[in-house]
Amino acid sequence: MEIKNTPFNVNIEDVLFWMDAIRNSKDRDRVLESFWKGQVYSKIWLIENLKGQVEYSKRYRVAIYGGWNGVLAALLYNSGIGINHITSVDIDTACEEIALTTNKRYEMQGRFTAVTGDMCDYVVKDAEIIINTICEHITQEQYDRWLILQPMDSLIVLQSNDFFDCDEHIRCASDLDKFEKTSGIDVIYKGELETPKYKRFMLIGK
Repeated sequence: MEIKNTPFNVNIEDVLFWMDAIRNSKDRDRVLESFWKGQVYSKIWLIENLKGQVEYSKRYRVAIYGGWNGVLAALLYNSGIGINHITSVDIDTACEEIALTTNKRYEMQGRFTAVTGDMCDYVVKDAEIIINTICEHITQEQYDRWLILQPMDSLIVLQSNDFFDCDEHIRCASDLDKFEKTSGIDVIYKGELETPKYKRFMLIGK
């Protein structure tokens, strides 16, 4: 998939709140990492493939585990997918306030919640779409513990990569097939995205 040529419209009010999130942050460089090309392209790639798995007549409740600074949530609201509510969960205490600013329009509408918590303990029980884009950041034991807590009928989206050089990546996958074998889900879509530094892997299933 050629991400650079994929049209994606974003509400200018959201962009202005993104700038507020960066400007108000105590660590601007860390927040700016959320907007690196590889990060944004990976999220758009996720959304474009998720579109093929949802019903446009429905409005979904979404849980994003490892939601970081809320950029994926903001892009989902601009995607055309029907979104009722998104809960963004991240263990980093600095992320909650930033994610709330990034998604301020939707937080004011009561459609966005940011939570500081461990994904192995915090469960969004009514989520119909469950997204975990940080599979490389947790051990297999933690991943298995997280997965078993998820609602059985929900659509699950997983991302990992082969970027072993990052110290924070403790469970990278060397290829897409190995990622699938450790996923524990029934896969209905799988693919990989080439970025300048690494390959991003994605699975969608139940």
